[in-house]
Amino acid sequence: MTTCVACTRTLRDDETQTCRPCVTRVDQQLAELAGPEGLYASLTADLAPARTGSAGRVSGSRTAPIPVRLEALSLAARGGIVTILATWVDDWATYGHATPVPGGTLQQQLDAAVNTLRFNHQWAAAQHPAYSEFAHEIRRAWTACRTQTAGDPAPRRIPVQCPCGHTLRITLDTRGETCPSCHEHYSHSEVLQLPMAARNAA
Repeated sequence: MTTCVACTRTLRDDETQTCRPCVTRVDQQLAELAGPEGLYASLTADLAPARTGSAGRVSGSRTAPIPVRLEALSLAARGGIVTILATWVDDWATYGHATPVPGGTLQQQLDAAVNTLRFNHQWAAAQHPAYSEFAHEIRRAWTACRTQTAGDPAPRRIPVQCPCGHTLRITLDTRGETCPSCHEHYSHSEVLQLPMAARNAA
């Protein structure tokens, strides 16, 4: 193998399947998710919906406002980021390189999962057959948390189709994308020239 499974850079002689910059990036993203000051902990502080308009105005509608930010809640609740990380821990455990996440609060479960994944990260980057999928899932979770804690709306994603048939969901400011199906890498200009995917494929 001559290219990185996560970004398709050409590998150096001392790199196996993942380049060093990708390993560093994924490790940093994992680290930023955990801990009392981490992105996951910050989600609970952002669950209240942002105020809009004058505080003295009363809406003409009698419908009660949604009490929480649903996007942040879906990330923080069971089935969100904690479940994503725990699923990877369980997967790595089948290779003998992790211990399933114990009980506790969701924050404790997330911290335990992050610690386990970071401890075994070098092995996974070098040998796990699905490391590309892992790296992309961590990036998506990290990006979603950053978006919610920053209070900025997520950029609109546009479905485009790779020649292999796989649908890529891109943003207009993307630096480039790698198709997880055929591993073809597209630069910013190249990916924007791909045809729009059919609606039912998005």
